[in-house]
Amino acid sequence: MRITIVHGFFLPVPPLGGGATEKSWFNLGREFAAQGHTVTMISRRWRGLPNQELSEGLQHVRLKGTDHRRHLWRNLLYDFIWSWRVFFALPTADIVVVNAVALPIWLGWLKPRAGRVVLMTGRMPKGQYRFYRGIARVLAASDFVRTQVVTENPALAPITRIYGYPINWKLLNQQTNTAPPFIQNFATEEIIIGFVGRIHAEKGLRLLAAALEIVEQTPNLPPWRLLLCGPADVAHGGSGVGFLNDLTNRLSQIVTPHRFNVLNPEFSETTLASVYRHINIFCYPSIAEKGETFGVAVAEAMAAGSVPVVSDLACFKDFIRSGENGLSFDHTAPDAAARFAAALVSLLRDPNLRSRLAAKAERDVRIYDYAVYAATLLADFTELIAPPESAPTLL
Repeated sequence: MRITIVHGFFLPVPPLGGGATEKSWFNLGREFAAQGHTVTMISRRWRGLPNQELSEGLQHVRLKGTDHRRHLWRNLLYDFIWSWRVFFALPTADIVVVNAVALPIWLGWLKPRAGRVVLMTGRMPKGQYRFYRGIARVLAASDFVRTQVVTENPALAPITRIYGYPINWKLLNQQTNTAPPFIQNFATEEIIIGFVGRIHAEKGLRLLAAALEIVEQTPNLPPWRLLLCGPADVAHGGSGVGFLNDLTNRLSQIVTPHRFNVLNPEFSETTLASVYRHINIFCYPSIAEKGETFGVAVAEAMAAGSVPVVSDLACFKDFIRSGENGLSFDHTAPDAAARFAAALVSLLRDPNLRSRLAAKAERDVRIYDYAVYAATLLADFTELIAPPESAPTLL
């Protein structure tokens, strides 16, 4: 099978600059190639990477792109330009997976030789699905996303399936004795509360600070430490250095400096897996009601053995059941910070609860491992390109 995977305009593949979508589809592409399929990756040109190369069984085509911008209208303009640039570079294929906004509007009917069009809903629909025609499959990251897609375009209902998002479960679940440098100065008895992701206001990090202020004032808790890891700059999806400085200043008033660490963003899968494995309680208090599609970082943390504590967003309900494999709290409640803090306090005080939830979380997200996910996708792709059944011969 010939499969083309189109990435967005602002990050390269391999994912040297991060990006959950880029990382996921790069690894899926390698799974496809390992099974004998011909895979072409189209992504942004990047310093140090050739414009075209064959590597790890993947044919890379890198085109001129640009950085992600703060304003949506500018990103949509760049996506439109990028989509036409990609359109003329697409090879003949059986399947073309598209992670762009504008390209699916015309691809299916203007260039059918590019393959059956498959869309991945890596970002929440914002009206664009109304214009999509000639689509073979929509891969919805969650039931909530599927509902949004079908609301925008009811005609897509029969071809939209819920897939979740792939993760490298085997790597994340791998236990090693080597501690990364940042962990070597930590006290062994400390319980680590962590967040990995974009340092952005919509991730609920101010709410995290408010909850930790309550936790800090709660008596008779075991020693704990806060760990944040992720990009703050706008080009990588953060809210900017100003927001990071405000957040760290706020946190430094709550948590003493020796119990508070902000790590540089990690784009190495191996190093990032090590960060996850050293987090006991993983916080993801996102308030992005119309922004979160799944929660890749949450699933990755669960695979690494962390207990997730998440806001009550609909997208998390597909794989987190509060009290069974994690905890959730109502982020819209007037006392949201107190509810968040109560969840953290319960986990800090009860090691048996942490162990039980972590073990269940680890098992539950195994269905998203790349090998399992890729096998399901390939079966779906095979079905999409199969010729229609011949009509019975009338005698």
